[in-house]
Amino acid sequence: MCAYLRLPYTAEANLPPEDAAARHAYLALREVRHTIIRLIRDDLRLPTDHAHSWQGHDLDFTNAVFDGGNFDAAKFSGGTVSFDGAIFSGGTVSLDSAVFSGSEVTFNAATFSGGLVTFNAATFSKSLVSFSHAKFSGGRISFSHAELLGGSRYVRGTIDNGGLGFGGATFSGSEVTFTRARFGGSTVSFAGARFSDGTVSFDAAAFSDGSISFDDATFSGSEVNFNDAAFFGSLVSFEHAHGEAPHGLVPSSGESLAPGLTLPPTWLP
Repeated sequence: MCAYLRLPYTAEANLPPEDAAARHAYLALREVRHTIIRLIRDDLRLPTDHAHSWQGHDLDFTNAVFDGGNFDAAKFSGGTVSFDGAIFSGGTVSLDSAVFSGSEVTFNAATFSGGLVTFNAATFSKSLVSFSHAKFSGGRISFSHAELLGGSRYVRGTIDNGGLGFGGATFSGSEVTFTRARFGGSTVSFAGARFSDGTVSFDAAAFSDGSISFDDATFSGSEVNFNDAAFFGSLVSFEHAHGEAPHGLVPSSGESLAPGLTLPPTWLP
């Protein structure tokens, strides 16, 4: 099933204009591909002791093209799942309420160029989920109400034992939301990420434990918001970050920094 999804595939946005035959062929292939995704999702929802459960198995979606698909409530409880180099070019790809527990799921060098990809209310616990060098160049990506729990330390460029990594990722022209996401006990890295266009929102996010790194990140042209974000226990570091400070992050003159928050001296009033 994964091999079929990795076959060459032309998404709707790249179809020849006014070519009815090409569009009919595309619609037929899309139906098959979305059915495969649904079948994989259904087996990932089954308990681990079920005879047909696929939890813990390796899944290879490397370089696959996604223009829709539903992974809602899938449980990635072990094994390695690769979306490395995948292209998300349109439609809605939903991982809402998915559970990442003890697994390694990578979106390294994936391209998000259109459509909507959602991780709303997803739970990340003691898993490695990596978006290293991913490109967010269009469309929308949402982590609203996601929970990032457990994990351990961040070592430059590597996530050990658990965490969510966007190290070296580029956010350009997309809308990415972590609104009301909860970061509790997790290790999250945006180290070296580039925010050059579009909107990235951490509005009302809660940072209650663990470590979140924006070290060496560059903010130049994107609207990055931390409005009403709460910091109480996490180590949130922007050391050596470049460009303009995100909105809602720098305290007003006379106010102290939130505990655990580190900002470049040039950002401070």
